[in-house]
Amino acid sequence: MCKVCGFNIIGHHPANCPFCGASQDNFITAEECSQVYKVMKTKVNNKVYCLNSEPSLGLEHNAYKIETPQGIIWIDCPSTFDKSLERSKINVFTHHHFIAAANLYKSHFSNELWIHKYDSNNSIANKYDFDKLFETDFNLDGIHAFHIDGHTEGFTCYVYEDVLFVCDYIFIREETIKFNPYGPYQRTLDGAKSLNERLKSYDIFKVCGYDYFMEFEAWYEKFTTLID
Repeated sequence: MCKVCGFNIIGHHPANCPFCGASQDNFITAEECSQVYKVMKTKVNNKVYCLNSEPSLGLEHNAYKIETPQGIIWIDCPSTFDKSLERSKINVFTHHHFIAAANLYKSHFSNELWIHKYDSNNSIANKYDFDKLFETDFNLDGIHAFHIDGHTEGFTCYVYEDVLFVCDYIFIREETIKFNPYGPYQRTLDGAKSLNERLKSYDIFKVCGYDYFMEFEAWYEKFTTLID
């Protein structure tokens, strides 16, 4: 585990973190991480909860737990392994940057890991044991998945009832908003426009990002300035 960014390093001990480049002296074992860090749940609504490490672990990101009638689904995964969490049956990902401790949860829960095919075969993701590599939009227990490309080739957004999960496709800092710069700008813009068209079919109330969740109305007002 890299303490700088929270990346889980599987099967080898490199000189530097494959994600952020931090040196080995910033690495701790998964066991050491679990002793220091826990995963806290924050309520988004009656069915959705934000999961993140406490204290914050490196470039801390939010994962999300959805309580569907058919069982618990996670979107993205916490960096910290905390076996006290309720079992998820499936862990789906927006993209390969936030797979985090999914390998440890899979070993503990025997849950399934789903990711878009385009984001599965790279140096960050190819050590994970994925159960499904999807290539098209899909519906999972009422969760609608939309492949929009952009920030990564396989980037996928999700909608569950009135909640949109957009992860780090868009950064929000106080009054400013911008696309994630780590990806081709034109494809990211095109993906955002595609997402905007899809959102017209939904009555969204909340938006869940990688380090925030907020009301859709305020988020959408900022979002439209990026795509106009």
